[in-house]
Amino acid sequence: MAVTTTTDVVVTDAAPAASRARFRFLRGGKTRTGLLILAFFAVLAVAGPWLAPYDPDAMSDQLLRPPSADHWFGTTQTGQDVLSQILVGTRGVLLVGFLAGILATVLSVLIGVSAGFLGGAADELLSMLSNIFLVIPGLPLIIIIASFVEDTGDLLIASVIALTSWAWGARVLRAQTLSLRRRDYVEAARATGESTWRIILFEVMPNLTAVIASGFVGTVIFAVLSEITLAFIGVADISHWNWGTVLFWAQSNQALAQGAWWWFVPAGLCIALLGTALSLINFGIDEFVNPRLRTATGASRKVRMRVGFTPVARTASPGTPASPGTPESPGTPESPGTPSKEHTA
Repeated sequence: MAVTTTTDVVVTDAAPAASRARFRFLRGGKTRTGLLILAFFAVLAVAGPWLAPYDPDAMSDQLLRPPSADHWFGTTQTGQDVLSQILVGTRGVLLVGFLAGILATVLSVLIGVSAGFLGGAADELLSMLSNIFLVIPGLPLIIIIASFVEDTGDLLIASVIALTSWAWGARVLRAQTLSLRRRDYVEAARATGESTWRIILFEVMPNLTAVIASGFVGTVIFAVLSEITLAFIGVADISHWNWGTVLFWAQSNQALAQGAWWWFVPAGLCIALLGTALSLINFGIDEFVNPRLRTATGASRKVRMRVGFTPVARTASPGTPASPGTPESPGTPESPGTPSKEHTA
């Protein structure tokens, strides 16, 4: 009796290069789509005043005209060009969003990581500070400040939003730091005599990069929506153009009742597109950080099994030739190129 055995399976697993592994975050379709849309609005924010065909404050005799070749997004009740207002107002929206995001992220990193790594009395004090700022409402505070300040500019709004939105990110970073400060590589760095701040910067912070980026994107989304909301209700300075200011004047002049859809629809679409872009980037970061979702971005290592490593006997029907390389019966020879060992009993 002859027993035929095959050799072990060769599994092809091409490990990605180190340089490619650094950019795994950009492989996801959600991330690339969000970054492309965000880059488009960034270009408009920089070059918007030069791309605007008209002065956004200039009035004309073309009152409440629908979109045309002269005015792509139509005109307002006073003859102002809506496209020019959208282009000029993009800078204010992104400026407040990213400035508030940067300030809030810096505060959350300084307080959250320091509290989680230092521990003791410092942790208690910084945690108490985070809890206090966690319950301070941002929008009502801005409304109160705007009632006492004559010029409620973008810098003031961004600062107030940052000061009232860093606490949640700080608590998340503190929890992550508590789980990292007792790892083996941190203990090894501490045993070699490394300073505390060097351990934080070079051992702990690199492992918090994705969490910090996710918190930054979330703060930018909140700041953008807050800025537009404040402008829409008339709290912010309505002499400075942004998308909320466009909606404010459209609502004040009853654009919807007059059927002037072109007055408010473009601004609403821009808000939706920017929010979608930031949300897609946030989802991409979440998929990159979460191991359970990492397969969605293609970051996981794919292993392909060779087909046919175990010979299977198939009985061909009468008149039907057997497929090449497939034994017709248990006693037939194996396909060429398949290593085997024969043992005779």
